[in-house]
Amino acid sequence: MAELKLTDICKRYGSLTVIEKLSLAIDDGEFVVLVGPSGCGKSTLLRMIAGLEAISAGDLMIGGARANDIPPQKRDTSMVFQSYALFPHMSVRDNISFGPRVRGEPKDETEHRIKKAAEILNLGDYLDRKPGQLSGGQRQRVAMGRAIVRDPKVFLFDEPLSNLDAKLRIQMRTEIKALHQKLGTTIVYVTHDQIEAMTMADRIVVMNGGNIEQVGTPLELYDNPANTFVAGFIGSPAMSFLQARTESADGAPVAVLGDGSKLPIAAGAGDGRPVTIGIRPESYVRDPQGPLALKVAVVEPTGPEIHVFGTIAGEDVRVVLRDRDLPRPGEELRLAVPVEHVHLFDHDNGQRLKAA
Repeated sequence: MAELKLTDICKRYGSLTVIEKLSLAIDDGEFVVLVGPSGCGKSTLLRMIAGLEAISAGDLMIGGARANDIPPQKRDTSMVFQSYALFPHMSVRDNISFGPRVRGEPKDETEHRIKKAAEILNLGDYLDRKPGQLSGGQRQRVAMGRAIVRDPKVFLFDEPLSNLDAKLRIQMRTEIKALHQKLGTTIVYVTHDQIEAMTMADRIVVMNGGNIEQVGTPLELYDNPANTFVAGFIGSPAMSFLQARTESADGAPVAVLGDGSKLPIAAGAGDGRPVTIGIRPESYVRDPQGPLALKVAVVEPTGPEIHVFGTIAGEDVRVVLRDRDLPRPGEELRLAVPVEHVHLFDHDNGQRLKAA
């Protein structure tokens, strides 16, 4: 196991800068997920850690040693790819043992590692099968087994679940998290799916445009997003945003929306300031005297919840309710939001405003 430290890491392709002066510290045994939209630089960063992409500037430390110029095969990392990358003509056993055999490691030790990996991943009954005889989830477990037999200091996962169907993705999320709990190895995991990030990570790194927007535990990012980008990206369904300005009403701070509605907020934003209000879909509460008027457009019962789409002060929002009283399209629904669940962001730069 090993800690990772990235200091002022840059990646340039000619005149194009993909990542500029990115710094990040990952503790020994930590499960860190890099998340962000396509093209944000997360896979490029992972490939630089693996040694598959050259680092243009900055320092990469693995286990306290500078790794910039160490070739990939000597970095003591193992990578699991999105595409499985299995040899179709080889059995599961041969796929898992391919690396140790190429490196000339002792057969007895390799066989012990294969058995251990097969036991951890429930592959014992499939060792003599070919990849074509396996399901997608089983093939991904074989790819993980090939990484485990190397006994690396760091596991690197590059969107390993993207090719699986929804049910298998949920199952494999649990299996990968359980694998981390058994092995305790440092894991860096890349995904564009924020649900994967929320359910698996010790810490999440939210990236955008080659930069880190925020680093924190899943609940830190969910409850206290640093800006509107993180607020809108983390959470499913996504946070909705309303434009407003701050005022005082009867001595208490409020946000005045475009339709004149006055939503109570925490103190600290300053009177007359334009702000962006962020509200999680589940934070709305039905209240006949509530300050917000939702014009209902679409209603989606999901079983445990009712998802209501509509507009508040002309802005599109999604509201999640947990009762059985279905609103009707065209109806006006009065809502309130507890003050502690109203997120305030600067109108101009999108940064979170802290309450006084």
